[in-house]
Amino acid sequence: QVQLVESGGGLVQPGGSLRLSCAASGSIFSINVMGWYRQAPGKQRELVATTNSAGSTIYADSVKGRFTISRDNAKNTVYLQMNSLKPDDTAVYYCLFRNLIPLTTDYDVNDYWGQGTQVTVSS
Repeated sequence: QVQLVESGGGLVQPGGSLRLSCAASGSIFSINVMGWYRQAPGKQRELVATTNSAGSTIYADSVKGRFTISRDNAKNTVYLQMNSLKPDDTAVYYCLFRNLIPLTTDYDVNDYWGQGTQVTVSS
C-alpha cells in the first residue's frame, strides 16, 4: 500500500499561481510514476501532468507552458507549480502514485490516489 498526502489547493484570482504538493509513503517501488489529474464538476477526470522515476514528464496540452511538474525522489514527493491560472483550471486535483512492479515479461501496475484538493480560480 501507498499513502498519499496532498496539500496546496485554494482560491486564487485569474493570472495567479498555486503550488500543489503530494507526499507518498509506504510500499514504493523504484520504477514509478507520480502525477496529477483533475476533475471539474460534470466532467471526467483528466490528466494534468505526470513524471516518472526516470525523469520523463507528460503534460496536458491545456496546461503546457503554464504548469510545471517536478519531484523530489529523496522525499517521494511530487509538486505541481501552476502559473497563469485560468477559471477553466478550477477543479479538484488528485495526486496519482503508480507502482510498476517488474514481472517476467511485463509490469504489474498498482495505482494509488490522493483524497483530492480543491483549486478554485475566480475573481
